[in-house]
Amino acid sequence: MSYIGNSDFLLEVAKGNVAGHSFVHKFGRNTNISTSLVPVSLGGIYQTPTAAVSLEFVSSATTDALNSTGMHEITIEGLDANWDLQSVTTAAHATNGQTAVNISGTWLRVFRAYITKSGAYASASTSSHAGTITVRIQGAGTTYATIPLEGSFGLGQSLIGAYTVPNGYTAYILTQQYSSDVSGTKTTDFYFFKRENADDVASSYTGVMRLQQANVGTQGAFEYTHKSYDPFPAKTDIGFLAKASGTTDASVEFELLLVAD
Repeated sequence: MSYIGNSDFLLEVAKGNVAGHSFVHKFGRNTNISTSLVPVSLGGIYQTPTAAVSLEFVSSATTDALNSTGMHEITIEGLDANWDLQSVTTAAHATNGQTAVNISGTWLRVFRAYITKSGAYASASTSSHAGTITVRIQGAGTTYATIPLEGSFGLGQSLIGAYTVPNGYTAYILTQQYSSDVSGTKTTDFYFFKRENADDVASSYTGVMRLQQANVGTQGAFEYTHKSYDPFPAKTDIGFLAKASGTTDASVEFELLLVAD
């Protein structure tokens, strides 16, 4: 992989011209970072169950339905029961967005959810969904992802600052960005973790949490480029945890090169 930093090579990957290679762009935000470590994702969650679960989605707005002007279709990306990549696209409820709709398959991880069809022609003043979309365990269970509103405007995309490397792949981290609120005197501590062997679900667990990078006492925006292009093998959970000296807002972003083994 000595050529991994070559800009021409990376451009060819982006164009889909390098077999078995692709990019993964992850970003997350947590508007309620406090004094305890939590994932930098909306609601402070990145669920890591030891067994695959069945999921559903629901909106807070009735108009996120096929017969109305809100969301018409959602796509969920994550890992199935075999740790393989899984992407499922599901139509909204026919008449009422507040009625939960089951998502096919079972899921060990959910690292992205986004709107793929809408009843509205989107613009700067018209969003593609009317309410907050929640992906959760079937039967109104634990939340796995949220597609939020910014005020009354739908963002169309989940905000999960974490990822799990699929079966049959190795990920190489290229860059990281992180930022926190600059108002007042509050500072934020960012910790970048990995957990290999996430499929080891019996004690004594070999899938231990290991810190990869710590940036403490930060305020504002920062970027870090990984010159060594650290590798993460299949079935590794990776992502940011953060805490702050007082309640604050924090965001993270990172780029991975995903290579088929």
